[in-house]
Amino acid sequence: MAGNAVSINGSWASRWVFILAATGSAVGLGNIWKFPYMTGMYGGGAFVVMYLVCIALVGLPIMLAETLIGRRARMSPVNAMRSLAVEAGASPKLAWPAVMGMVAALLILSFYSVIAGWSLDYVLGMGAGRFTGVDAAGAGAAFGALTADPWRLTLWHTLFMVLTGFVIARGVVAGLEKSLRVMMPLLFVLLLILLGYSFTTGHFMEGFHFLFSFQPDKVLDGVLAAMGHAFFTLSVGVGSIMVYGSYMPRHASIGATVLTVGILDTLVALTAGLALFPIVFAGGLEPGAGPGLMFVTLPVAFGNIPFGQLMGTVFFILVLIAAWTSSISMLEPAVAYLVERTGRSRALITAGLALLCWLVGMGTVLSFNLGADARFFVFGEDGFHLFQWGAEGGRTFFDSIDYLTSRILLPLGGLAFVLFAGWVLKRETVREELALRSPLLFTAVYWLMRVVAPLGVLVVFVAELAKQ
Repeated sequence: MAGNAVSINGSWASRWVFILAATGSAVGLGNIWKFPYMTGMYGGGAFVVMYLVCIALVGLPIMLAETLIGRRARMSPVNAMRSLAVEAGASPKLAWPAVMGMVAALLILSFYSVIAGWSLDYVLGMGAGRFTGVDAAGAGAAFGALTADPWRLTLWHTLFMVLTGFVIARGVVAGLEKSLRVMMPLLFVLLLILLGYSFTTGHFMEGFHFLFSFQPDKVLDGVLAAMGHAFFTLSVGVGSIMVYGSYMPRHASIGATVLTVGILDTLVALTAGLALFPIVFAGGLEPGAGPGLMFVTLPVAFGNIPFGQLMGTVFFILVLIAAWTSSISMLEPAVAYLVERTGRSRALITAGLALLCWLVGMGTVLSFNLGADARFFVFGEDGFHLFQWGAEGGRTFFDSIDYLTSRILLPLGGLAFVLFAGWVLKRETVREELALRSPLLFTAVYWLMRVVAPLGVLVVFVAELAKQ
């Protein structure tokens, strides 16, 4: 019976290690700047309420689905879905979404490593006082100089990929578990230090009101944004949560554990906003800076406030840890699958996959400098071109990979996983894994997985495609 299987890759020591792992996978660069920015943009408290509703109705049911599939089969996502499909009397070909998710995770890691590498550069820059007294023009020029230098980007991209591969190569217990036991508490501590510092800026309430002032007229404006972010912030759709679920102890409650992960992920995002925006206001800067908030606006803020050099260094170490815990979750599904399939050493497989991601990531490195004129998917007056050099419109290599993964592969993966749990697995299998005592509660959760969450993903998927 699949429910009694044991993963050959190892297992977590307790449910709290799974919580740390899943939270680490979910907490990434988006939590540090995107959630606070979107909260302020879409009506503060109104957006937070909509976001929490969407987390409950869409994000958590998909995370539940991934976790129960992984723990039931105790295998990598591909083998888990193949095994459980056969157990349910369905075709093993239904495992194809896991293959797609595994590929998507590797593609995301290829460019995520490049972006995360920027934080390595900024840790050193902040620590060395490079941004002390800098103005907006100077911070923008510093960021431009970084992205324009392919050798510098390659250095940080390489180092970050080595850090990611090092953790994965050591295995589930010696690598993932030991590192997460250190990195996640450190992430929380650094975030609390920044939050404590924000109280001393004299602008804490200004930042609080920016985040939470309830503007009901903006509720409808932020519904789609809240649903989209609720889906993406939990790191579902690529199999990372599924493979982490396969290492989860049998006695642990999936429902309570997944709920805890969702709460922690949201708390990290809210705390990041409360910590950062008072600092931004203290520097007299515009909080609605979007993606530029992290690498342009915040360096100016830290460079012009008391103890900014120290706090800026702490912040970018926080960003680095958040990126690191997310990156290892992207590499693990493919490593676990190939270990199961080939029987080769984990270290060898990790090295091969890390090298592959590194090579693909070089396309992203060049997208910001030497290859900026390389355009893909170009629609011009003379028709469609897959690739053109120097064309108007189209997307850079980085933009193309980002669009393919975030707008297409992730939503399709999340949709497929929740449909598999809700419609392919037998009802009793789901009931057994969730182990919910209340029949009414199980019926509600089962309905969310079968109907509400899939519809929510479809709405986000169609709406995002319609933007193009």
